[in-house]
Amino acid sequence: MRLLVTNDDGIDARGLHVLTEAMTELDGDHEVVVVAPDSEWSGAGAALGALFKIEPTVTRTSMPGLDVEAWKVNGPPGLCVMFARLGAFGGPFDLVVSGINPGANVGRAVYHSGTVGAALTGRNGFVPGIAFSQGIAGFSAMGQSWDEVVAELSFEAAGRIARTMVQALVDDLPTECFVVNVNVPDRPLDEMRGWKHSDVGVQPPRTVSTAELTPIDGEDGAFKVTMGWGEKLDLDPATDAGAIEDGWVTVTNLSRMVHEPRPDLDHPVKALDDLFH
Repeated sequence: MRLLVTNDDGIDARGLHVLTEAMTELDGDHEVVVVAPDSEWSGAGAALGALFKIEPTVTRTSMPGLDVEAWKVNGPPGLCVMFARLGAFGGPFDLVVSGINPGANVGRAVYHSGTVGAALTGRNGFVPGIAFSQGIAGFSAMGQSWDEVVAELSFEAAGRIARTMVQALVDDLPTECFVVNVNVPDRPLDEMRGWKHSDVGVQPPRTVSTAELTPIDGEDGAFKVTMGWGEKLDLDPATDAGAIEDGWVTVTNLSRMVHEPRPDLDHPVKALDDLFH
C-alpha cells in the first residue's frame, strides 16, 4: 500500500514531520511518500492555482531523521495531490493522509482548509483521504502571536491518533472512496473525553469578526486590511467545533457536494424556461 502524506503548512512544518513519523511506524507492508508545498498554503482549500502562471516545479527534499521519499511543490496541497494522482511520484497511491494542521478545521473552516482540501482533491481522483488537525487551546491568549502559540503545541497525541486510525485503514481499506476529517483537542491523550462522530457546524470556536480598510500612505486607492477576532463562542456540542472544545476527538465523514431539491428556488428555473421557449 502506498500512502501519500501532505499538508498545507509547508514541507518544514512540525505537524507534517510528526504525521510522517507516525506513518513510518505502521505495521505491515506499506510505502510512505511525502509531497507537500514548499511554503505556507493555509486557507487554500482544494485550490490548484493558475497552472499556466505559476509554472509548477517539484524539488526532491528530505525529512530530518526520517527515511522517506520526500518532495516539495511550489503550489497548494491540492496540486501536490493532483500531481501524485497523475503519476508524478510513481503510483498509484492508495490513501492520502493530510496534516497535522495546527488549529482545528471545523465549522465553516472546513470549506477553506488546505488540509481538508488535499483529501478532497484525492477523492476527486478516486483516492480516499483522511485529514488530521489539532485545536489550539491557547489561541485566545492575549498578546500572543500565532507563531508563539503554534511553537508551544505538542502533536504527540494527534500523532498517536493518526497512527491508530490509519493503521486500521491500512488493515482494511474500504472499497468505496471517502474523506474523513479528524480534529484533536489540544490536550494529552489521557485528558481527552474520547471521540465522537459530529456534524459540521456553521462556525469555528473563534472567528474573524471585522475587516477594516486603512489607507496606505502614498498609494492612492490602496488600503491595508486590518482583521479583528471576535470573542470565543459557545457552540452546540453536537457540532465538530463544539465537541472539540469539550475535549472530544471529532470524526466527520465528509460527503460529496450533491444537488439538493429546493422548491423555493423555482423562480430562476422558470426564468430559464421563459428564456428558452
